[in-house]
Amino acid sequence: MKTSLFRALLPVAAVFALASCEKPVSSDVAATVNGRSISYTSLDRAIRIQIPASSSQKVTADQTIQLRLEVLRALIDQEIMLQRAEKEGLLASDSDVEMQFNEKKAPYTKEELEKEFEKRKMTEADFKAELRTDLSVKKLFAKEIDSRISISDNDVAAFYRANKANYNLPENTVHLAQILVTSTPDPNVINLKNSKAQNDQQAHEKIEMIKAKLLQGEDFGTVAANYSEDETAANGGDAGFILESTLEKGANPELRRVILNMTPGQISQVVKTPEGYRIIKLISREMAGQRAFTDPRVQEQIRGELFQGKEQMLRAAFYEVARSEAKITNYYAKSVLDNRDKK
Repeated sequence: MKTSLFRALLPVAAVFALASCEKPVSSDVAATVNGRSISYTSLDRAIRIQIPASSSQKVTADQTIQLRLEVLRALIDQEIMLQRAEKEGLLASDSDVEMQFNEKKAPYTKEELEKEFEKRKMTEADFKAELRTDLSVKKLFAKEIDSRISISDNDVAAFYRANKANYNLPENTVHLAQILVTSTPDPNVINLKNSKAQNDQQAHEKIEMIKAKLLQGEDFGTVAANYSEDETAANGGDAGFILESTLEKGANPELRRVILNMTPGQISQVVKTPEGYRIIKLISREMAGQRAFTDPRVQEQIRGELFQGKEQMLRAAFYEVARSEAKITNYYAKSVLDNRDKK
């Protein structure tokens, strides 16, 4: 049976197609997860969706291999999570998918939507399949992780007491979140999608993809955790409180101008800085002085930080356990090693 061209998006039809372990492995199979195949066709399609193949810059053979390994790892993780969602009866329903699709397409005219699909080499069915996957995995995380996290009032109070000095603001500050995409991938930075641009052209294309997701209403923290390429990705992009004087002294002039002219809740356009392409969210502005524990915003912020920290930790552990329980064969990685000595 031939695999779907959009196997990278894990369409529901493919979820139920079990591959026989006894049959010879097709030359188009890049990896298998519990007997279900991920094809090279799907791998290449996923790369084109994530980073459109419009780059005019040359990349080395090693960079191409690294990108393919990273994207395939993400597809393997996606397949593992989808299979677990299926096993627990958490696959998104047709009505859930249709509702989400209507929300996503609302900002577009019919012609604009068709152009978006054409640019990404997708069909409406492909896009709905991707939505089904995302919704199913979210349902899985909600059940297995979020529902089991409890942040008590005592937890919040204890955190405030231990970090009270951090809530005494010596001067006016801004509370920021950011998404950063760089042209030089840092192996020490990990995001949930294991997504890293390899050069400036790819970085520009990736930040535009992220911008489109935000314009479609996707949660900033979720997008940051999935794609941002700096240490704040682990906190959903939250960069904490920054003194306005720090902005005056150290920030890129254009970045400083953007931040100082934003209103709380606003998300910026793409800003190019020496470190890479950034999108900023201004969470709040705070006046100088001690922020009291009785301030509802302080308690809400602490509760959110504690929840997010536990969620990130448990999600990472959940992925590791799920990988260890799955039977994974990465044929592409094996082929890379088999050819290591070949010129």
